Amino acid sequence: MSADYTQRPSSARIYDALLGGSHNFAADRDAARKLLAAIPYAAEMARVNRAFLARAVQHMVDAGVRQFLDVGSGIPTAGNVHEVAQAAAPDARVVYVDIDPVAVEHSREILAENPLATVVQADIRFADDLLARPELRDLLDFSQPVGLLMLSMLHFVPDDEAFPAVDRLRGSLAPGSFIAISHGVIDTPADASTGEVSSIYARSDVPTAAGRPRAGIQRFFGAATMEPPGLVWLHEWPTPPADAERPEHMAVLAGVGRL
Repeated sequence: MSADYTQRPSSARIYDALLGGSHNFAADRDAARKLLAAIPYAAEMARVNRAFLARAVQHMVDAGVRQFLDVGSGIPTAGNVHEVAQAAAPDARVVYVDIDPVAVEHSREILAENPLATVVQADIRFADDLLARPELRDLLDFSQPVGLLMLSMLHFVPDDEAFPAVDRLRGSLAPGSFIAISHGVIDTPADASTGEVSSIYARSDVPTAAGRPRAGIQRFFGAATMEPPGLVWLHEWPTPPADAERPEHMAVLAGVGRL
């Protein structure tokens, strides 16, 4: 493994560090500490995002979905898509996609004994290339419903690349498919830290790091019908917890749409 990869933080491994995982390096942990200084709730948001993932996947499984495409997946450690889906439906198939070669290498090790789950190193900005990958086409049947997940990753992609890429991925899905998205929103008190957060991620593997307004996040769902309660604070989907913190502390919106 190149030393360059271990010395340069990546968005996937920063996320792993925030979750308290072990698949990260000193550079990632340092970036995570800086992120926590800018946004003290960052680790909590990462944990709540993982909980939303589990609820969204379970919702899709309950609706009959048996194949999943997780773009910008990071490292599929405990509680990720294949564990949730296959616990409920052992025949569920999962393809993880990430841009970071170290995250992909760790993912391959984790998934080595799982014939129904694999990982692809690819960049969402090149959606046609991703959709043509044989690893993806061998495991997923796009004539049948797919659960597409893009959690806490689209705010790392500029508008001129993010919207066309998501349109292409969404357009490849069969009726009955689902889209789950969580995304940083710029309508919260955390906005004051946007510049500092961007500077942290500028030294990583992503081209940008910026939230979008609610309307911009909603745009990613296209004509999909939003599952109740729609696009809400991350921890409020599908129902707010009784002991919820003030929602703006999350600074992330989430929703699930059905095609």
